[in-house]
Amino acid sequence: MPTRSYGPDDLPDPRNADILIHVDGRLVPREEARISVFDSAVQGGDSVWEGLRVYDGKVFALDRHLDRLFASAKALRFDGVPSRDEVKSAVLDTLRANGMYDGAHVRLTLTRGPKVTSGMSPAHNKAGCCLIVLAEWKPPVFGDGGMRLITSSVRRSSPATLDSKIHHNNLLNNILAKIEADVAGVDDALMLDVHGFVAETNATNIFVIRDGTLLTPYADACTPGITRGIVIELARGSGVEVIERNISLSEVYSADEVFTSGTMGELVPVIEVDGRIIGDNAMGPLTRKLRDLHHGLTRTEGESLGKDDES
Repeated sequence: MPTRSYGPDDLPDPRNADILIHVDGRLVPREEARISVFDSAVQGGDSVWEGLRVYDGKVFALDRHLDRLFASAKALRFDGVPSRDEVKSAVLDTLRANGMYDGAHVRLTLTRGPKVTSGMSPAHNKAGCCLIVLAEWKPPVFGDGGMRLITSSVRRSSPATLDSKIHHNNLLNNILAKIEADVAGVDDALMLDVHGFVAETNATNIFVIRDGTLLTPYADACTPGITRGIVIELARGSGVEVIERNISLSEVYSADEVFTSGTMGELVPVIEVDGRIIGDNAMGPLTRKLRDLHHGLTRTEGESLGKDDES
């Protein structure tokens, strides 16, 4: 069967038709960016990943993301992991090759690598890991207008099943939740843990504001997100009380403000959950304050791409 084709008009940003992608040590055009059918990512979603953003010639929070990438790879007992310098160089070189110095998002993936034969055992992986750096022109999603959520019937995994502290590519429970959101005609789905407490959305961490206090779920069933951690630091640094605890769904419904955090969308206000209007049906003052603090940080900190060398 021939490969399905598409043109620039089919892409959210037509500039992404001509991007170069780093695959296993080589920069190749989009149409040639492939991994083996024997790769563990294909065989069982056996890989880890990070999402990165580029602002004003800098990759924001790169070291924090690499810390999590390598911790996840170690937890999964990957062999043949590239060095930190090798991964960092691959990211920076890919962005430079594409001329992406602002307004870009990077999907960084590290797979266990190809197997010599299909099967579950990592003993079949003989060649070491495969590194993929996929950089695209991609602005933050959702914007200021806010997002609408429904509560998913799919529960977020706990450490008793698959620890969310491993930032893995086995995302089927999140995808099932996203399908429910799509069918319901809303932006994303709110996922609960196995005890019925709020965990996160299918794609982002969540914060709830009540009486000036910032609440967020424990990082047990939810992903200990990089943006989540930065938001907590910014809030505490500006005198806002932050409490990590179990949060019930009714507390979300009656919250003063709710917002999500993540690299893909940054900080996004939630204006509706399960048909309940949150706060004033718009971005609240504390959400705006934290968003502005985060925006300021992204413009001043990060790993430089050498923007002055842009041609």
